[in-house]
Amino acid sequence: MPGWSRLLIAAAAVAVATACSSTDTGPVTQAPAERRTTPSPTSAATPTPTSEASPTTEATPEATPEATPETSAETEPQASEPRRSFVSIPELGMSEFPVVRYPGSPDDAPGTALQNAGEMASPRGPRGGVGPGEVGNFIVTGHRLTGTAPLRYSPSLRRGDRISVRSGDTVFVYEVRRTRWTSFREPASLRAQRAEVPGRPGETATRAMITLSTCATLEDHAVGNYWSDEFDNPEHRIDKIGVLVATRPA
Repeated sequence: MPGWSRLLIAAAAVAVATACSSTDTGPVTQAPAERRTTPSPTSAATPTPTSEASPTTEATPEATPEATPETSAETEPQASEPRRSFVSIPELGMSEFPVVRYPGSPDDAPGTALQNAGEMASPRGPRGGVGPGEVGNFIVTGHRLTGTAPLRYSPSLRRGDRISVRSGDTVFVYEVRRTRWTSFREPASLRAQRAEVPGRPGETATRAMITLSTCATLEDHAVGNYWSDEFDNPEHRIDKIGVLVATRPA
């Protein structure tokens, strides 16, 4: 009988040890999403921007399916574009912010004057871009740190965020796909910014796209770059590139 007792005690000990080594730790709680913020001059962790030719300047677009449009993303050029359009970006808390078209190039003297007056600006012509909803590059520029600062937090926009543009009786919905940096000290980089296909000079546009551009003053100053042009533009700009995914009546 004592031998059987020892065997029973040993078997019980093995069962207890097996139960304690189980990997089942119960349900896992997902951590809350990180809050989007724009780095301050003292906390910016952005690496020093590189030239347009560098592979780190622009992310390669991912070959993912286009979002399902509400009607059709392919639109004809508008017969008569109003002078002002109105931009809404839910992620930035922006609703119906005015953007004014003008003949010229991004952030030139007329464009800077419009931004200083409190609006966003959209250049047209050979050195500018196209209108909202048109095939090509619809360029919108705005201040980040001065005046009304409509694009103060635009660098925090992520892939998939939406930019809606109301022009006349139509709303054009763009989806952010990638980010690129423009250098005002490199002519090739400026040409890439205003190319038919943003960042791809020489390519022919086949769809409507948007370039939402603002200054990289905080990031430039954080790495000791205080260069600026005659209009007080810093060397670099942060461009959010999007594609038209839907249109709807205003």
